[in-house]
Amino acid sequence: MELNKLINNIEDRPFTINEATIVELQEALERGKLISEELVTYYLQRIEMYDKKGPAINSIIYINDQALETARSLDEERRRSGKRGLLHGIPIILKDNFDTYDMPTSAGSKVLKDSIPLKDSFIVKQLREAGAIILAKSNLHEFAFGISTNSSLGGQTLNPYNLSKHAGGSSGGTGAAIAANFAAVGLGTDTGCSIRYPASQNNLVGLRATFGLTSRSGIVPISTTQDVGGPIGRTVSDVAAVMDVISGKLDSRDPITEFGVGKKPKSFLAHLKENSLQGTTIGVFRDYFGQGEEATDTNSLLEASIQKMEKLGAEMIDITLPEMFEFDASVVSWEFESALNNYFQSLGETRPVTSLKDLIDQAQHIEGIDGYLKEALGKSLEDVQYKSALENRGKLRKGILQQMELHGLDAIYYPTFKTSTSLVDEQRWEDNNGYLSANSGLPAISFPIGFTADGFPVGAELLGRAFEEAKLIELAYSYEKATKHRTPPSLTP
Repeated sequence: MELNKLINNIEDRPFTINEATIVELQEALERGKLISEELVTYYLQRIEMYDKKGPAINSIIYINDQALETARSLDEERRRSGKRGLLHGIPIILKDNFDTYDMPTSAGSKVLKDSIPLKDSFIVKQLREAGAIILAKSNLHEFAFGISTNSSLGGQTLNPYNLSKHAGGSSGGTGAAIAANFAAVGLGTDTGCSIRYPASQNNLVGLRATFGLTSRSGIVPISTTQDVGGPIGRTVSDVAAVMDVISGKLDSRDPITEFGVGKKPKSFLAHLKENSLQGTTIGVFRDYFGQGEEATDTNSLLEASIQKMEKLGAEMIDITLPEMFEFDASVVSWEFESALNNYFQSLGETRPVTSLKDLIDQAQHIEGIDGYLKEALGKSLEDVQYKSALENRGKLRKGILQQMELHGLDAIYYPTFKTSTSLVDEQRWEDNNGYLSANSGLPAISFPIGFTADGFPVGAELLGRAFEEAKLIELAYSYEKATKHRTPPSLTP
């Protein structure tokens, strides 16, 4: 669906900010129903009401004290010369591992609580140039080394749908905040599952792009070959709008972006087509479905969604991917120390920590990541085991693509997470299905497929070929429009 059609569909409807898409917000701003200063004020009021008070979901680390001033400036610019684009005057929340030159970037750690980087990350720079307002920075699992979003600086983030459960991770602060309508859209990072898992846990859409389509520079790193930054939104259209701004651009600080230049469509928003599932073939990867009673609710929703996709015109066929279980493609512990040490060096002479060893010695991090930090200490990128893991990643990718070619697949389908049972303090790594995309470098989108019997959201993923994000957006949008599973949490009305 073209942008003009999206706008025409909302012109005559009564407008409310809550749950409004970026397209709807921009249309209201253009028609004078709203100004960005009012929009920022509205979201700040919701953060005040629900983040540290009320249900106290605890998703935000820093509020940008310049957000209102920036909004006023962008309102004046709009009056004077028109909007820059679809993100002009739109408030965004960043996971607090994206560098911001005017706010601390903490990675959730007390040791970095006052660390202000010398410049913005490349992604943040693109967002600001497009007119987006950085409203706040959200909590994350400390140094993104976990999936329950707990940190020494930010504490434990709770899920706005059920306060006894966490919000996923490591971008759980962004997930909880966007689910609770604290901003129009959010940014997360994904090394293993950290955009898609919070999306699944919070009834949201999250996209992990092909490695190289978005920049890594200015993101507190875990893995040089797996880190990806990208959007988490309430709708597919919001994710598409952000991808139009942050993807396919050459970053001189990140040579991997050379591979993404020229690999994006003119506009991802132009791929919002309601009948996109018609005539497609999708492989159902049942080896990634959960087993046992804990997975019953999730599996029931998966089966219902498969039937729905078939009704929408997709052929759903079962496939197997033996390569997924034959190869050890884990590289994070090998890459973490050198990547983090390089990041610390980028902070300049006043940096509060100089190395991974220094970080461990200062001992201000949560106990839960201590083992991961120490495991990475002293590992060499010249180690034969590391080089073997890199080779295995190539074999995994080749095996996936061979299966897609063999069966004529448009995408591969599986649950984002095998169960919906993650209580606060639980990290069920065995239920995480993020590795198929993360270890292959292929893109995947997580989107809502409904709620369990106790009212908790569940998400599923579609994985595609390299640089076929537009196809994934088409498929997820088609399903979203036919099912309308997005429902805001009752705890943050």
